Amino acid sequence: MNHPSALLRAPAPDRDGPGRSSPLPLVAVCLGYFMVILDVTVVTVALPVIGARMHAGVTGLQWVVDGYTLVFAALLLFCGGLGDRLGGKSVFLGGLVVFTLASAGCALAPTTAVLVLARLVQGLGAALTVPSSLALLRTAYPGRAARARVFGVWGTVAGLAAGAGPVLGGVLVAGLGWRSVFFLNLPVGLAALLLTVRYVPRPPADRSRPGLDLPAQLAAAVCLGGPTTGCIEAGALGPAHPAVLGGFAAGAAGLVAFLVLERRSPAPMLPLTLFRNPAFSASAVIGVLLNAGFYGLLFLAPLYFQQLHHYSALRTGCALLPAVGVVAAGSALAGRLTARTGPRLPMVVGLVVGAAGLAGWLAAGPGTPYAVLVAPMAAAGFGTALTMPAATAA
Repeated sequence: MNHPSALLRAPAPDRDGPGRSSPLPLVAVCLGYFMVILDVTVVTVALPVIGARMHAGVTGLQWVVDGYTLVFAALLLFCGGLGDRLGGKSVFLGGLVVFTLASAGCALAPTTAVLVLARLVQGLGAALTVPSSLALLRTAYPGRAARARVFGVWGTVAGLAAGAGPVLGGVLVAGLGWRSVFFLNLPVGLAALLLTVRYVPRPPADRSRPGLDLPAQLAAAVCLGGPTTGCIEAGALGPAHPAVLGGFAAGAAGLVAFLVLERRSPAPMLPLTLFRNPAFSASAVIGVLLNAGFYGLLFLAPLYFQQLHHYSALRTGCALLPAVGVVAAGSALAGRLTARTGPRLPMVVGLVVGAAGLAGWLAAGPGTPYAVLVAPMAAAGFGTALTMPAATAA
């Protein structure tokens, strides 16, 4: 999820920073990353309660979930380029500030419209934070073996945050109410800020690069935003509604415009020549497929348990434990295997196991016993956790 140029450069470590073996830079970066990824899924089990308290319809609730990820994804490339030019540490800290303040806005939102707006701002903070995280780790841990290990931890954090979202959300909603889901980010964000300021080395900014390619960024935002808007509004308006079809058409036009602009740009946000590298292309495709499968499962499974089996928010969170409990073991194993054998073996094994787990969900129906879904959830979580750190390292 990082900007390609930030991944390909390996800046020299800050001489004034902590030693190479210090875990504190990793802790600081992972706290911020955990918070950002957690908010992709933590809201899912709270949606029925939010809808009831705020009298929100299905479309409004979809925007609560998808508005965050839409802005997050649409601005990733732009914020990656911003980190290249202004320095990864400055952009990372700015993202933490924006995200933490927006979380407070979500927790205090009086209406659905305000909550959606605050979620959009959260997406901006996430986009500022994530592209810089790997660049900061590369600076703090320049050795190849050390970098493979910390990427394994980084992948573990991503998997734990995504998987723990529904579980933690269920506990918080049952005990403290839905607003506590967002209040949780305030102490985490503050701790990440303080640790980053004190312990994370500062990668050098590349101020010699040309200015940011704003037309290409706008095209990328339209490319991602058009289809997303069409998918969200299709449920309320119908798939043949002009607004829905227009969203998909705008996305296609944005993709064409982005490719043309990037091909002509002297300093593209996403150099298209990178896709000539088989390792880069394969890892990118695998990352897309993994995110679609695992995050899709974590979005749909809570709805399945609550709407078809009538589970409470707390019981839904506990029901997802098989998918979460194996993430730490899978990511830790991936880090060790990648350091010893390279990324190919853990990626292949993880993809096979994860695909088998996702395929097992084809058995899910209104009368399917919970026990039948335990093994598929565990396989999907373990396979994803085994694959993602290796794909990131690749």
